Amino acid sequence: MPKIRIIRYRHPSLKTALGVTKAKKQVKRDLGITAAMRPFRAPGNMKRRVLRQAGYYSGPMKYFRFIRRIFK
Repeated sequence: MPKIRIIRYRHPSLKTALGVTKAKKQVKRDLGITAAMRPFRAPGNMKRRVLRQAGYYSGPMKYFRFIRRIFK
């Protein structure tokens, strides 16, 4: 069960709060645009999966990239 946070790190945008984003996603789903664009997302998803399995998004690696950015 996920933890419930009282204070959010980022607040939702105005569009999200008004429901514009949800409506746009529903229209795209109804028109079939999401399914049509699925093959074009595959390479990016595969790259992200490989990086995740290699530990690129692990805590120590994120810290290392942060330090490298500071001393660049």
